[in-house]
Amino acid sequence: MDTAPRPTPGELTFRAAETADVDALVALIESAYRGDASRVGWTTEADLLEGQRTDPQGVVDVIESPTSRLLAVERDGALIACCQLEHRGDHAYFGMFAVSPALQGAGLGKVIIAEAERTARETWGVREMHMTVISARDDLIAWYERRGYRRTGKMTPFPYGDERFGIPQRDDLQFELLVKDLTQDRSPSPRR
Repeated sequence: MDTAPRPTPGELTFRAAETADVDALVALIESAYRGDASRVGWTTEADLLEGQRTDPQGVVDVIESPTSRLLAVERDGALIACCQLEHRGDHAYFGMFAVSPALQGAGLGKVIIAEAERTARETWGVREMHMTVISARDDLIAWYERRGYRRTGKMTPFPYGDERFGIPQRDDLQFELLVKDLTQDRSPSPRR
């Protein structure tokens, strides 16, 4: 008999993604960032990049890596968001963050990133979370700054010519490193 508590309707559940989730995860990530579907939400990169954001192999690589985990976020059994956490020594890397475009702007992102930070802190004992964001994404960077991330000014070039990361529509794309001190943040975590 299964005695595990069942989530109440509308409650978010977080779990480790599995290889059976790959197609749904790729579709979710693509819908949040590329093409016309992404324009429903505010995280779209459609004006900056065409082509793919990720591919099945990239998602499998994260799921199967011993130093990473891909959190799948569900509501009422439906996949609605995800994010990657990767242990990198004294810090964790946060990436592959996607929320279904139809659900963006309702506060889910804040809950998910808080859970990701809690998970990284408790699982690996890291003191910082790092991420890279396309520096031209002022609205997205401002959102992360409101969550306690700070701009470092450290830039890395966009991988022009590697279509696995998309087809740039501008010649000035680069990534900026954002960092958050996790030792100061003890936000309450959502119910699991």
